[in-house]
Amino acid sequence: MSKRLIYVAGPTAVGKTALSVALAHHYQTEIISCDARQVYREMTLGTAVPTPEEQQGVPHHFIQHRSIHSPYGAGDFEKEGLELLKRLFQKHDLVVMVGGSGLYAKALVEGLDDFPAVNQTAINIVSQLYKRSGIAGLQKALEEKDPDYYAVADRQNPRRLIRALEVCETADKPYSSFLRKTVKERFFKTQTFCLTRPRAALYDRINQRVDQMVAMGLQAEAQSLFPHRKLPALQTVGYQEWFSHFEGKTTAEHAIAEIKKNTRRYAKRQ
Repeated sequence: MSKRLIYVAGPTAVGKTALSVALAHHYQTEIISCDARQVYREMTLGTAVPTPEEQQGVPHHFIQHRSIHSPYGAGDFEKEGLELLKRLFQKHDLVVMVGGSGLYAKALVEGLDDFPAVNQTAINIVSQLYKRSGIAGLQKALEEKDPDYYAVADRQNPRRLIRALEVCETADKPYSSFLRKTVKERFFKTQTFCLTRPRAALYDRINQRVDQMVAMGLQAEAQSLFPHRKLPALQTVGYQEWFSHFEGKTTAEHAIAEIKKNTRRYAKRQ
């Protein structure tokens, strides 16, 4: 029998965890998480890591297995994920993958695209732009240099913006021109289920989830990470808003409202 990977995709708060656990129970198998934020052990509430109750005893992989002090990317996930699948397929004909990080899923299912080696001049140009103009400057530059990628990029993730702009500067070509050139052959078949909900219902679920995170102690979790706020892993929704509050720039109420707004924006692009 051919080996099969079932990928449960969809925007944040749509209900991916519940379906993936139900599938894993039905097929008596295990789950691979392809969430770029849930890999970090110091980040729990802000990344909506499934609780032990939500996991229902199903083995989950790539959840909180790295530290924020050890950068982790799609290339690492592709390598480790393929190695893990080889082991899992020795005892299961089917494995479930779940998560909202499309780049991670693409890395495992299709392989990453080949990009030019970024040169130091490009790194310096983009670094100075970020220091001078912040994430807004990165967003504006990417919109001008590569509107196609800008339309689908996670525009609240400075690492993604910086990477794309460095490639643009190095190659003098749009970052998007290097995407999806080839699909690598895999030793398994992939079946994708993309969950959706009406926008109003999804936004209500997002707002409720954020309120639940706050009630469970998200502010305290963000406070414990505040000394490390410059690390790449923490340049993300759910934490940056609190960091602005801790710096005296906003109220706690405003921080919570911004988390809800930015999460809704993120969901639009997933």
